[in-house]
Amino acid sequence: MGDDQSWAAAPAAAERARSVLAASWSCAVTADGGREEFVGAHTVDDDGRVTLRVPEDSALRTAAICAPRGEPAAVLEFADAAPVPVRGRIRARLWLAGWFAPEDGGLALHATRVVLKEGKGAVVVDLAEFAAAAPDPLAGAEAHLLTHLADAHPEAVERLTRLVRSDSLHGAVRVQPLAVDRHGLTLRIERARAHGDVRLPFHAPADDVSQLTERMHVLLTQAAAASCPRAALQRQRADGDG
Repeated sequence: MGDDQSWAAAPAAAERARSVLAASWSCAVTADGGREEFVGAHTVDDDGRVTLRVPEDSALRTAAICAPRGEPAAVLEFADAAPVPVRGRIRARLWLAGWFAPEDGGLALHATRVVLKEGKGAVVVDLAEFAAAAPDPLAGAEAHLLTHLADAHPEAVERLTRLVRSDSLHGAVRVQPLAVDRHGLTLRIERARAHGDVRLPFHAPADDVSQLTERMHVLLTQAAAASCPRAALQRQRADGDG
């Protein structure tokens, strides 16, 4: 469920897909009728091509070496989980479909289809756009940034709710930072039986952490000048709330 507040200045699907890929540490691979889970086994080239390092006795490696060129059909799945504990923690899933070929001791995936699924549904990402896109510059630091904001500065999160429309806060019991990218910060608003997301766009893109710090200061200054948040949000710090 989403809240209809400003979603301007959001990353394009290709950039979002590359960001999911860049930040993922594990993936699931379905090929030749089997499924294997790999942790810390993939690398990503500048053009988004994924190479897997798999054990010598892996059924996946055997299938890739023995199959005719262009086979077996394979699907790699990457899950993007929020670093802060929230309901519905999986923010996005990314699927890369294609075929494997042995290369430099690993298995290189030649992608034929890229699909990104987020809260509002799935979208097929153009292969050329996917190859040309770059991950969000904050993707590698996002987990640390969000957990620090949630754990060390809950008062700042509460202050930022002053920038959220009152109808989006109706029935809210907890607000947590869900995501951050160069274009803005997303808050998750949890209610008794539902949740929604609200995006707070930055006034200009942030290309590194120092610029992000400045953008966050601008948001907090704007929030300080806004009206006080709804009293219901005072409960968000309570243990076990939500």
